[in-house]
Amino acid sequence: MPVTWAQSSSSSDAAAFLAALPSCALPCLVTAIGNSNCSATDTACQCADTQLNEEVALCVGASCTLKESLTTKNLTETNCHAPIRDKSRDYSITAVTLGSVAGLFLILRVVHKFFVLKSALGMDDWFVIVVIISGIPSTVMSVHGLAANGLGKDIWTVPFDQITKFVMYFYIMEILYFAQVAILKLSILFFYLRIFPAQGIRRLLWGTVALNSVFGLAFVFVAIFQCSPIQFYWERWDLEHEGTCYSINAMAWANAGMSIMIDIWMLALPIWQIKSLKLNWKKKVGVGMMFSVGTFVTVVSILRLQSLVHFANSLNPTWDQLDIANWSTVEINVGIICACMPSLRLILVKLFPRVMGTTHDRTARSQYYYGQNSKVRRRSRSFGQMRIASRVSSDGVGKVQTPGIVYSKSYAVEYGDNDEASLVPMKDLDLEAKGGPTVRATSDDIVQGKAWADR
Repeated sequence: MPVTWAQSSSSSDAAAFLAALPSCALPCLVTAIGNSNCSATDTACQCADTQLNEEVALCVGASCTLKESLTTKNLTETNCHAPIRDKSRDYSITAVTLGSVAGLFLILRVVHKFFVLKSALGMDDWFVIVVIISGIPSTVMSVHGLAANGLGKDIWTVPFDQITKFVMYFYIMEILYFAQVAILKLSILFFYLRIFPAQGIRRLLWGTVALNSVFGLAFVFVAIFQCSPIQFYWERWDLEHEGTCYSINAMAWANAGMSIMIDIWMLALPIWQIKSLKLNWKKKVGVGMMFSVGTFVTVVSILRLQSLVHFANSLNPTWDQLDIANWSTVEINVGIICACMPSLRLILVKLFPRVMGTTHDRTARSQYYYGQNSKVRRRSRSFGQMRIASRVSSDGVGKVQTPGIVYSKSYAVEYGDNDEASLVPMKDLDLEAKGGPTVRATSDDIVQGKAWADR
């Protein structure tokens, strides 16, 4: 920890500074000044001399306690007029903003399902509600626990009792984070189970549910009991308490790595299913928007993993752990937004039907064929949503110049607003998996068959 010597505006300030220094630091300062080119009264030179500062830092670290070292650092930084770093307000704004947006998305999801669709909440809804419920105290602790007790500041500027509170709140937030990540994944997995009917994909999804549940429970348990006694987690920073802890860095890396692998697997499963479907471009945009947000969550997890490099070994944790706290907040709240994307799409379809509506081919086809000396006849039949009409014409009445089947198409817009499962027509996949006929038989084939039947 680098230490700088004081730059005082008067001899009285210098005397006050020397009087405030811990007794263990004063000999280190005298020795370092004697080995430098600075005089005892040239405080500007002493503040600018990097080698002098490093020598004092090594000596203070070896001769003083951690609290005495922090006191020395604070006094010298203050007297050398070093800039005071403070990003606690930025972090608070990020936490409150993202938490509010995620909460708004969930409210829209629940209100739309209850009052518009008039349907019961599914397992995917309940799991994301649990994440929000746990996210409310997380947001409160982010502002009044972490930021209020030093997050985003240099540790030597934070009072000792606040450092202890900061580490304690960080411990609680770590446990909540592990639980929220696992529960959020369960919400998305149960959504997949609702829209994917094929047995093969459902077995993979249930296996992923089991793996994710074990993964979440294991890390929550380890996080709670990573130190013995438990309070040693937030007491050990001052090096004055006794206890043992697991490797916190190893646990954080293992959790992040496992979470990223499950994320990638969960992105691959729906893509594998959807790629075989022929979707209108508007529906592809809706599906792509949901899964692109899911990709962003995975990217955020990777960025958070990078910020864990100095997680447990930092000498300035209140400052160095700001990135971890920021990325964790972004990851959870963007994950909630991602889980609510299907419901948001349904709301947008109702508000902007021409832009967000999906188009289905409801075709009306007419067939014409003729034979020698035949009478004019017209038949109209209904097949599902398609209406088939055929006509035989003789000379002079509706004569058709081109032999064979002639058809015309008309299109109508249908809005898939029954529930989120209408995002993609997954029933086709179920029929194909069983080897049976699918509902995607082309209307050309149907029309041709009816025409021959009428003949």
